[in-house]
Parts: sequence; structure tokens; C-alpha cells
Amino acid sequence: MVNVETILADKDTANIIRNIYPLYLYDLSEIYGNIPNKYGIYEDESVKTLDEQYHIQDVWFKKQGELFPFIIFVDKNPAGFILVSNGKFAPKNVEYYVHEFFLMRPYRRKNIAEIAAKQVFNRFQGKWEVYTNGTNSNKKGQAFWNKTINNYTLGNFEKTFGETFDGKKLIFKFGNKK
Repeated sequence: MVNVETILADKDTANIIRNIYPLYLYDLSEIYGNIPNKYGIYEDESVKTLDEQYHIQDVWFKKQGELFPFIIFVDKNPAGFILVSNGKFAPKNVEYYVHEFFLMRPYRRKNIAEIAAKQVFNRFQGKWEVYTNGTNSNKKGQAFWNKTINNYTLGNFEKTFGETFDGKKLIFKFGNKK
């Protein structure tokens, strides 16, 4: 049995998310077809080094109370991250939004991602939204969120496909106020 913990990152642990982030962007390239820029970085053309990319994530560690960067640990080892936002960083009429979610490959298919997601959901009570790519290239992601949110809410959620601030997405909406 593995021990899964979601810990809110701070200035001393922010480097863990920053270190893992390029792996996340690489994984997304399989879904979205992104290619690296001319410097080999999965970012805009102006980003030339991983050091520059490293600091793109700084906002997540400066907006406490609105941005919540969680590190997923498995048996005390970093395994991924969950970036949650609220306020002006979330869609309208939503209290909490899963902005980014990533679990490194060695930890997948072991129920770790679902445990981590539920831990984070339990930390914040309110109206939630999760968006994911709704195309055939992301069947695994769609299945994960459908199963996880269904299990978490006991089927009490809404799933639609529609326009978001981030293009057309599969949208999951649920509430967990007690």
C-alpha cells in the first residue's frame, strides 16, 4: 500500500513543481500535437532555456489564497502536481477550478491520481469545474475525470462539452458543500 499526500507547495518546495512541469508539457504534446520551439522547449518561441521556463510558474507561488499549487507525493517522493485556482483565476460562477493536473508515468494506473484529486477536492468546499480535452486523443484523461468525479460525487455531477476560456473542452461541474 502506498502513501499518497497532496501538500501545498511553498517557496521552499516550488522547485519541485517547476522541475516536473516540462514533463507535463511533453505529455500534453501527445494530446494536443504541440511541438517544441526552436530551442527544444515546449513554450512560446521566446523561451530559450529551461531556466526561463522555470520562472513562468512563479505566479503560482505569489498569489496565496487564489492559486493553490499542490505537489503529489507518493511514499514521500514527488509524483506530480495539481494546480487549483479560485477568484479571478477561475472561470466565472466557479469557486474552485483544476487548472492543471499531472501524475508522472511510473505512478499511473495505481489509483494514486484519484486519491490525490479527492484529497484536494476535500480541502475546499464549493462549486468546482474541471476541463479536459474532449477529443479522441484524450480518451484516458476523459475516462479518468469521469470515473474520479463520479466516484467522488456518487454520480452527482454535470458533464458537458462546450466553449471555455481555453477553447472547446469537456467540462465537469460539481459541488461539495456540506
